[in-house]
Amino acid sequence: MAGPSVTASIGNIDYQVRLGDGTHSWVADEPAGIGGGDTGPEPASLLLASLGACTSITLKMYAKRKEWPLEGVHVELSMTSTADGTNIDRRIALTGALSDEQRERLLQIANACPMHKVLSGAIRIESGLAPQ
Repeated sequence: MAGPSVTASIGNIDYQVRLGDGTHSWVADEPAGIGGGDTGPEPASLLLASLGACTSITLKMYAKRKEWPLEGVHVELSMTSTADGTNIDRRIALTGALSDEQRERLLQIANACPMHKVLSGAIRIESGLAPQ
């Protein structure tokens, strides 16, 4: 089964990248302080946003299916790189009249969201040049 597909194109505007998935389009850029135009999030922020969105959606879907009183999810993410690798810190705030057991189960479910699995598993990137 084929997964998602995205295109990224850069032209004459330094560091501004047009992104698309066939249905939606958006922009990535670098901050002005390093020569970008700051017209969109930097790539690292897009990566964190993917994890945050996936976490929120997964928790909402699970709670809805279980008919739990989850009113909202707020996810804060940050990323730091060290000599040992990259660390992502994810803090999840849940609103609603949830029991302690439901809150703990939702944390377990967050750790099983598809993007969490991708980012915490083995990743292989195959690069090649497209035909001219």
